Amino acid sequence: MKIKNLATAILIFGFFSFATAQDDLLNQLDTIKSTEKEIETSAFKGLQICNMQSTKMPVKGELYILISHRFGDLTQGLDNFFGLDNAYARLGAVYGPTNWLSFGFSRHTYKKVYELAVKYKFANQEINGFPVAIVGFNTLDINSVLKTDNYPDLKFNNRLGFTTQLLISRKFSDKFSLQLTPIYVHKNLYDPLTESKDKFVIASGGRMKVSKRMSVNLEYAAQINAPLGTTYHNAATIGLDIETGGHVFQMVFSNSQAMNDVAVFTNATGKWGGSGIYFGFNLYRVFN
Repeated sequence: MKIKNLATAILIFGFFSFATAQDDLLNQLDTIKSTEKEIETSAFKGLQICNMQSTKMPVKGELYILISHRFGDLTQGLDNFFGLDNAYARLGAVYGPTNWLSFGFSRHTYKKVYELAVKYKFANQEINGFPVAIVGFNTLDINSVLKTDNYPDLKFNNRLGFTTQLLISRKFSDKFSLQLTPIYVHKNLYDPLTESKDKFVIASGGRMKVSKRMSVNLEYAAQINAPLGTTYHNAATIGLDIETGGHVFQMVFSNSQAMNDVAVFTNATGKWGGSGIYFGFNLYRVFN
């Protein structure tokens, strides 16, 4: 009997020891889980907010084909058939070799500009962690419309313009996101009466989701050191994102007809409340 009681006590002790060990192991696993950072989904659905770049990046191996149009001045009415008579076009592609890096190339009818771009991620917004997403973006413009007939001393370097941008966004909810973007623009060829060789811009953009597949987007870019005699205005744009299965379609109204970043942020010719309002669209089609 004593042996049976002893065996029973040993079994009961062993059971509780095993259960305690399991609890300790589960607690350790929970602790490990809680230290893992969960990345927030992208603050914006499109690679662009309207004209501005967003912090969204292509997934590794994704290829985006881009087609954009900006029609002529809507305020001229029938004189230019509400802008259809003098549209600008852009055709380009964006490829992501990794999840944190992408390369872009596009051709613009505006000044026959070739634009090269690189986008790279510094940080993700995290759920209950790091509060913002941070992405760098650089562009190189090549103005191919310039001719030696007008500029006898023209060199290839004179055709170039650059932007350096830091994109900082926060997704506050599934419906609302904001982005702040300090921008530096440099031009090798410029008009000193209306332009600056080096210009600093503070841009901001936001997205408000209004239905399952649609959002309203806004942008504004304030030039910090524009010359007093400039005829250009701060770029301001309103857009509508429409999401479908394979692409994002963006309709935009802007005071900038040009679509390359150098011109968008420094050469917006229109004025809200006056003339020079341009309707257009961006169409991104993604291939995996």
